[in-house]
Amino acid sequence: MVYEWLQNITFIWPENFILLALIPMLLWRYIQKGNSTSSTLLVSGIRPETPSTFKVRFRHLPFVFRLIALTCLIIALARPQHQTPKSRSEGDGIDIVLCMDVSGSMGTKDVYPSRFQVAKEVAIEFVKNRPVDRMGLVIFAGESFTKCPITSDKNAVLSQLQSLKIMDGGYLETGTLIGEGLATSVSRISKGSNKSKVVILLTDGKEMAPPTRIMEPAMATEIAKANNVKVYCIALGSTMFAAEQMVKDVMGNVVRNEVDEPLLKSIANSTGGRYYRAGDKATLQSIYSQIDNLEKSKVTIIKYKDTLEMFVVPVLVALFFLMLEVLLSYTVFKKFP
Repeated sequence: MVYEWLQNITFIWPENFILLALIPMLLWRYIQKGNSTSSTLLVSGIRPETPSTFKVRFRHLPFVFRLIALTCLIIALARPQHQTPKSRSEGDGIDIVLCMDVSGSMGTKDVYPSRFQVAKEVAIEFVKNRPVDRMGLVIFAGESFTKCPITSDKNAVLSQLQSLKIMDGGYLETGTLIGEGLATSVSRISKGSNKSKVVILLTDGKEMAPPTRIMEPAMATEIAKANNVKVYCIALGSTMFAAEQMVKDVMGNVVRNEVDEPLLKSIANSTGGRYYRAGDKATLQSIYSQIDNLEKSKVTIIKYKDTLEMFVVPVLVALFFLMLEVLLSYTVFKKFP
């Protein structure tokens, strides 16, 4: 870890390291000065010895501190910097709204662990793989609701997807209003600034409209065409189930397991999109991957370095050792005339 950190240290003015030549010059001068000032008194029959005291053993310590301080100052003059490589993505993205069916039948377990859970997981993967696109989330059952408006904040979209529940926790009416879900999605995406606009509509059923229905699928499709919104329609559910087979949804209600393929194909073809059928998670992942390849964004990866000036550190170290030298020179190692 320390080694990797040191690898990112660079010097802006490395030519100042030539000043390190002063270190051996000062060392040579210090040794010469020590030899010239020392004297030995020879006494016959007596071996000259210097008492081994703390002051004698560590008498060179202030000079060592001075050399360390000078070295640190020279390092500071070379202007060290710590540079951390980083990158960001920029480009021309696409406005995408995920329009998801959250009706009770999405809790059916013919797609393990359930249609709804698989739809959530694959949608989360898709959002994570689109770095520069703006995205939104619309849900529908017996009514439609905008969970997340068009935004470039991927964390906001992911948070709403992760907290999503069937029938949105019981706040939506029962039913399957594909037309109103699509109309709400188009309304949200038409306000976006990007030229490319895409709605990915996922459902496991057919239009089951209560008397309060406001928007028919055909009208919603025309609105999408008028706003140049491309719609990809995905029908989710095991193809092993017969079209008219009765199944129970997550609420325990008996529903018909049928998909209005002609309607979904008509929506997709009319808006320039495509229709897909997913019977399991792998197929659904493949479909999202195909859409990902069809709707490419122009992405530019910009690499840069986050720079932190480090010259203050050697300066502080130099001041510390200079203070130690002065303190020791005038206290423990003080020389009297």
